[in-house]
Amino acid sequence: MFSRWIQDLLKLYKLNKIIVGVEPTCHYWLSLARWLSAKGIEAVLVNPHLVKKNKENRDNTPSKSDRKDALVIADRVKNGYYSPVRFNPEVYEELRILMAHRDTVAKRLNSAVNQIHRWVDIVFPELRHVFKILTCTSAIATLRLFPLPEEISRLTTEQVIAGWKQYVKRHAGVHRAEQLIALAKRSVGVTQALHAYKLHLGQLLEEHDLAQRQLEQIEHELHHILERIPYAQKMLAIRGVNATSLAGVLGEAGDLSGYAHGNALLRHAGLNLAEACSGKWSGKMVLSKRGRPVSGVFSIS
Repeated sequence: MFSRWIQDLLKLYKLNKIIVGVEPTCHYWLSLARWLSAKGIEAVLVNPHLVKKNKENRDNTPSKSDRKDALVIADRVKNGYYSPVRFNPEVYEELRILMAHRDTVAKRLNSAVNQIHRWVDIVFPELRHVFKILTCTSAIATLRLFPLPEEISRLTTEQVIAGWKQYVKRHAGVHRAEQLIALAKRSVGVTQALHAYKLHLGQLLEEHDLAQRQLEQIEHELHHILERIPYAQKMLAIRGVNATSLAGVLGEAGDLSGYAHGNALLRHAGLNLAEACSGKWSGKMVLSKRGRPVSGVFSIS
């Protein structure tokens, strides 16, 4: 129906080309833009920030409607305030998908770690005196094998060390095992609903392990994909650039050979110097942001 409507408009106004303006909110525009490209129709993007800022210019009211949004978008396209849709080669698309997924997995891992810290503070706060880092291998092994103070207080030093050896070759040592048992015997942690707390911790550790495995798998895939990009290895030789940061830049920017100048890449990221001044007063120069929310990957040091 949309294709037929476009053809009818071309005939009605005796035109031979059409530009479709899209406000790229969320992911809804992607399939439409690809379909238009396959049909040989040019699709362009209008910055949602500009659409929001220019809504009141039409009728001097902050009202919002689909019809009004469409008119604002059409006006921006008519005046040339748009950017073309760039479909990158598959290798860059893979980088972008994996980096977006990596961000999601990293947030899940961070959430699991924060909840593990909270669990320890409630059930066995003295564990922090034994392990400064609660996510170290020995600390995680302790939480897996005997998380409750009442369980540890019934163990011997040899049993604690034997448990650690299941997960690490160089365990925390006899002194820490003795310290762990001594602290467990006089713990001030909660003593009620321990079955529920133990179940909760088990699921938190499962989430922690799953997120870590997924991150490792993503990192492995990113290295393989970067090997397929000819200039990637030269960029990795630059001090301060690692595989993850480079994958983030290339995933968002696409093929760098498509940019005529470095400033074009910064504009694509939405980064620009901004200054506020009036008369003799001059404000501080700041870095403004009008592009993608993940443009921080462009500021590699």
